[in-house]
Amino acid sequence: MTPLDLEAYLHAHIPLSAAMQVSVDEVTDEHVRLSAPLAPNINHRETVFGGSASALSILSAWSLLHVRLSRAGIAARLVIQSNRMEYLKPVAGAFSARSTLADTGQWPGFLRLFDRRGRARIVVATELLDGGDLAGRFEGEFVALGHSED
Repeated sequence: MTPLDLEAYLHAHIPLSAAMQVSVDEVTDEHVRLSAPLAPNINHRETVFGGSASALSILSAWSLLHVRLSRAGIAARLVIQSNRMEYLKPVAGAFSARSTLADTGQWPGFLRLFDRRGRARIVVATELLDGGDLAGRFEGEFVALGHSED
């Protein structure tokens, strides 16, 4: 999946990503980096709205799992179960979110469990970036559900 493919998918299936003007900068098996401009994500202090920062972090984490599952040929519904966001500094311009698996060693077990039970959980970590500076940290637990799951 190319960055343009993922961006088109996000804008078509997660309308918030289009409203935030999210762009996909990089897609690999190891990480996904999304970015967004300040203007549609601004707050009353002329910095990035915390909800937008959180949403970009969640979108980046979700996208990493979506890409990895797609490349593995696995159809699953991905939902977030829980998350924690830590804001380290205000961001007064364009911002980005770079996601990785919290522990790369968890992927094989995640796939085995999904294959066996049709459901599995995995943790993804995201760095919120203001240019090259760390502006926040996100960690979320996602659940992959087989299409027969409710």
